[in-house]
Amino acid sequence: MTELTLTCANHPGRPTTLRCNRCEKPICSQCAILTPVGYRCRECVRGQQAIFETAKQWDLPVAFVVAGVCVGVATALLNFLGYWGLIVAPVAGGGIAELVRWAVRRRRSRHLALAAALGGAAGLLPLVLTPLAGLVLFRGLGLQAVGATAAGLLWPLASGALIIGTLYYRLRGIRI
Repeated sequence: MTELTLTCANHPGRPTTLRCNRCEKPICSQCAILTPVGYRCRECVRGQQAIFETAKQWDLPVAFVVAGVCVGVATALLNFLGYWGLIVAPVAGGGIAELVRWAVRRRRSRHLALAAALGGAAGLLPLVLTPLAGLVLFRGLGLQAVGATAAGLLWPLASGALIIGTLYYRLRGIRI
């Protein structure tokens, strides 16, 4: 018996033994995408991704604003806790991620996590710029003012980074 060699549907000169587990199209290792249920071709993966995108056009701005306000308020509150604020910051980030999910009614988008993280960074900006503005205005006070400004920047930056990082990774969810 002679065995028929398959060639990749996208690269006709490449022999292969792989097939898409959804449409049975022969694919080479370069075209194959590993999914939790096996190898699939790019077309089948794109078709599945289209089903995943359920967000409306206003969901990304809503996520930006909600995350910005919540991260700004949470970082300002956590500054009063000092070191303990760093321990509580990831919990606050997870809570903010759930608030963003609630605000967009649990609709999904591949860009939702990025929009929320950028909104969180925008919400953190006033807390970082205020000590820097104080340093510029009172730069004649010397080394002591620089040290106070550095300490004033340390806690908002550290807790904000923890909050935004947790927010981003909680919203990222399924990666597409």
